[in-house]
Amino acid sequence: MGMKRGLVIAIDGPAGAGKSTVAKILAEKLGLRYLDTGAMYRAIALKAARTGLGPTDGEAAAELAARSRIEFGAGSPPSIWLDGEDITAAIRTPEIGELASALSAFSPVRAVLASQQKEMVAAGGMTLEGRDVTTVIAPDAELRVFLTASLEERAKRRYQELQAKGVDISYEELIRQISERDHRDYTREDSPLKIGSGVQVVESYGLTPEEVADRILALIPLES
Repeated sequence: MGMKRGLVIAIDGPAGAGKSTVAKILAEKLGLRYLDTGAMYRAIALKAARTGLGPTDGEAAAELAARSRIEFGAGSPPSIWLDGEDITAAIRTPEIGELASALSAFSPVRAVLASQQKEMVAAGGMTLEGRDVTTVIAPDAELRVFLTASLEERAKRRYQELQAKGVDISYEELIRQISERDHRDYTREDSPLKIGSGVQVVESYGLTPEEVADRILALIPLES
């Protein structure tokens, strides 16, 4: 398959659908860069938490974001750096995920990070995933995918991931957290999670990440 250098694959979907894993696999297979937009929101959430901000402090969090330097390092997946500090592990706790979800509902926060993400996408040659990448960040991507699965399937997947990392959380609590995150994502006024026109829907239920990636590979337009 002759891939052009500027190929962009954008993947949206609800929490726990497997977007990150699949986007990393695609980046590896196609020799593309990988952009985890959610990690950028988590980075700001971490900084907000450290400075005493909470889930309703959107304006203050946006000011923090404007003064922050978020970078992706080498490696597969790439490390995540905030103001020169490696925060790759620190942002992957359920608490930071919850705060990131809450702060992402604020337009000022989204405006700052969306601007940075669009700049990265403009260079081409990447896979990216998030909640608004097919509709806002990369609406002109060669392939746009909405990856989904049931709430129970997504909670089970996230539970297994966290257990493997030694994070102590119950399946019932994950169901609650993911359900609340879904509600925020689908109902927020600024860039709500939705299936945009021309976006391909892929159901991940019962499939391994590799199988999902292969389904997405088959959707890449021949001229790409």
